[in-house]
Amino acid sequence: MISVSEALNILKGINIPHKSEICPLDEALGKVLFEDIYSPIDMPPFRQSAMDGYAIKWSNAKSYRLINESKAGDTLNHSLNDGEAVRIFTGALVPDAADTIVIQEHVTRNSDAITIDKLPEKSANIRPTGEQIKKGDLSLAKGTSLNEAAIGYLVSLGIHEVKVYTSPKVTIVVTGNELRAPGTMLKPGEIYESNAAMLSAALRKIGITNITKYKVEDTLEATVTTISKAIAASDVVFVSGGISVGDYDFVREALLKNNVEEVLYKINQKPGKPLWFGQNKDTFVFALPGNPASALTCFYVYALPLLKNYMGFNNGALQRIQAKTKRDIKNPSGKTLFLKAHLEHDAVEVLQGQSSSMLYTFALSNALVCIPEHITEVSKGDIVECIKLNEQ
Repeated sequence: MISVSEALNILKGINIPHKSEICPLDEALGKVLFEDIYSPIDMPPFRQSAMDGYAIKWSNAKSYRLINESKAGDTLNHSLNDGEAVRIFTGALVPDAADTIVIQEHVTRNSDAITIDKLPEKSANIRPTGEQIKKGDLSLAKGTSLNEAAIGYLVSLGIHEVKVYTSPKVTIVVTGNELRAPGTMLKPGEIYESNAAMLSAALRKIGITNITKYKVEDTLEATVTTISKAIAASDVVFVSGGISVGDYDFVREALLKNNVEEVLYKINQKPGKPLWFGQNKDTFVFALPGNPASALTCFYVYALPLLKNYMGFNNGALQRIQAKTKRDIKNPSGKTLFLKAHLEHDAVEVLQGQSSSMLYTFALSNALVCIPEHITEVSKGDIVECIKLNEQ
């Protein structure tokens, strides 16, 4: 059995076989650029009016004759002589001969004549060509996570698709003869299967949508066959349950029969001690405990950083912060504890109901309080480490 820090260091050292794909920008939200993007154009691509007003050749004159207008979308480059002005609107092409825009609030208009009430500095209110970016300059660097602003920015440069890190194909294998699908009637001894839905939701939350799910009966032969099929079709496999040492826990043996190299097994923590991780060529396998809270804890702490790395993020681990505990915490186990909790500002409250089978408390939590294995007692008001669950 290894410590939490040892397990995290092992997973950090895993070599991820990153892949790329061409993605339309309208499908790229949350994805990470696989390469640098350079601007194909100047932006703006022409001298652009920053305000509604009047384009002039700057001088000390107060009166100008209005000869034309330029609105956004017009492509005609109006000629302009001394003493003449062009009515212009925000975003419109500034005539070559004009060097200043006088905003309309500083002008008195009388039919086709204007009088400038407040003369601006020369070059005022004009966005020069390439003010935002020049053609050939770096627009966004490799490793940039594409938010809505980044997508809009790239589209404004005429870019419609980009090369991004490919999200992994994931298969979830659920074990347990007692498990039934929601919507069916339960018999004595049966429960509804929730781990596949829970893990699928956690995957979709970070942008992974290529998800396959299998339910396998508790026999070695069926487990070997299903895991073999999952490995062949996936980049990452999650197996839920069957990884402990019960008479019907066949997952570890089935994984080894499928040539999945065991990288780590059993971590000195509570919940989630029987976590297993291994690798078959470029496919990674997490065998999670069957208890839902244990499975979700292991997903957050260990699987999430690897998945985010696969997707191109530099640091996929959930944010850890310090907060004052609102109650005493006992840890006689000698294990690292991950306790479901509610974090508010700089204070955190460990919730009642810490059983590894209980998801209700997890549904009310926004943090996990981490108590190291060597700490046996924490008093109310002491500082503890918290993992923020909503920072993905």
